[in-house]
Amino acid sequence: MEYTYKVHDQISALELSHVFKASGIKRPVDDLPRLQRMIEKADIIITARCDGKVIGVARAITDFNYCCYLSDLAIDKEHQKQGIGKELVRLLQEEIDEEVSLLLLASQQAMEYYPKIGFTPINNGFSIPRKR
Repeated sequence: MEYTYKVHDQISALELSHVFKASGIKRPVDDLPRLQRMIEKADIIITARCDGKVIGVARAITDFNYCCYLSDLAIDKEHQKQGIGKELVRLLQEEIDEEVSLLLLASQQAMEYYPKIGFTPINNGFSIPRKR
């Protein structure tokens, strides 16, 4: 299969919902207005497409100078293990440059995946969880 990647791609809330559902990532997939706001407020969205269909997405928030938070990395399960996530992260790193740290929170199921694509585990963080 041939995949195409695009930085700063236009994606609809419905497309994002489909990728989230197909990937198994826990997100508010049925709340399209919220997904639309997630798209609009992101600083960087990078997509992976197969035959024109969005099958992967990286969505990040950054100041482009010091830090970047990778809030979503989702790949349709049918296309996982093809290097798509690694390529999306590589393209994100190109976009933010080497002066910017890249951070993310991983689900328990993904804890073994991220070190394979270059992330170092950290344990010096804190969070205030969302209320809804």
